Amino acid sequence: MIKRKGPKSAALAIAAFALIAGACGGSSDTATEETTAEATEETTAALPGAGILACQVTDTGGVDDKGFNQISYKGMQDAEATLGVTIDLLESASDADYAPNLQNFADKGCNIIVTVGFLLGDATKAAAEANPDKNYAIVDSAFDPPIANARGLVFATDQPSFMAGYLAAGMTKTGVVGTFGGINIPPVSIFMDGFAKGVAYYNTQKGTKVKVLGWDTTKKDGTFAGNFNSLDDGKNIAKSQADEGADIIFPVAGPVGLGSAQFAMESGGKVKIIGVDVDMSISNPDAASVYIASVLKNIDAAVLAAVTDTVNGVKTSDNYVGTLANGGVGVAYTAVPAELQAEVEAIGAGIADGTIKI
Repeated sequence: MIKRKGPKSAALAIAAFALIAGACGGSSDTATEETTAEATEETTAALPGAGILACQVTDTGGVDDKGFNQISYKGMQDAEATLGVTIDLLESASDADYAPNLQNFADKGCNIIVTVGFLLGDATKAAAEANPDKNYAIVDSAFDPPIANARGLVFATDQPSFMAGYLAAGMTKTGVVGTFGGINIPPVSIFMDGFAKGVAYYNTQKGTKVKVLGWDTTKKDGTFAGNFNSLDDGKNIAKSQADEGADIIFPVAGPVGLGSAQFAMESGGKVKIIGVDVDMSISNPDAASVYIASVLKNIDAAVLAAVTDTVNGVKTSDNYVGTLANGGVGVAYTAVPAELQAEVEAIGAGIADGTIKI
């Protein structure tokens, strides 16, 4: 179990500044600073989430994964800034930490507990049923049958992945592209399946024969690292696919994918990467040059929506579903020719309005 405190709120930061400045200034300065601190505290207390404790439990990728745990935590930080809630965080070092971390937060009196990842599904279900007075939300999973105080935060990531597959097929120089996952679970394989179908759509539209390594849309199976932690695994899988001719690779594997970016850096520009969950050219700046695009899953907005419901006294089992139509998913372009980008955007619009079926 790894515990990290949430970031200091604006009120605390201002109060701390006031104390430091007061040590150096005169009595009039101190009075002014005390007035400022009091005003800030009053403003914070006036926010609708004052007195609400919002807590998050990560999966084993950790909050610094530059991906879905990190952007989930950004949603918590946004809730702190805009609603005035207090936030707390526990990181899971292994799956054995899921239940204890959830119990820790239940004992602490968290009003809403957000869990990050499909793998926390069973532990979240048990915790929600044992604590009907608390709200729960889980990223990348949903419950069937529904649980009255738990909602799924799920995303139609096959939609932007389809766009990314079309994009990759339009940019490959070798006629071979690749994808792989961390673990073969639905929130991972949905990306890979959408990607492969996007490549197939490009082939149909353009009369080409771009090949996809790492995923078979018929067998619904492909290449997986078996974890979300090992950069070496990501590096080795990327090298293997590059050896088979792939010059664009789409890793759906959390920190494992960072290893693929490392390999791409070492390839001297021969291999490019499509990022996942966030704009990886920004979140992984040391390897920004290898990313041509990223498939976005706007988890922060979903988390903020779940916390907002709790602040407003709403207890619901209705799932949040992020789509291209509602802005819950999308594509960030880093190094894509303008003409191809326009084609990809048109495909996205067609998916959003239903004229293009995946």
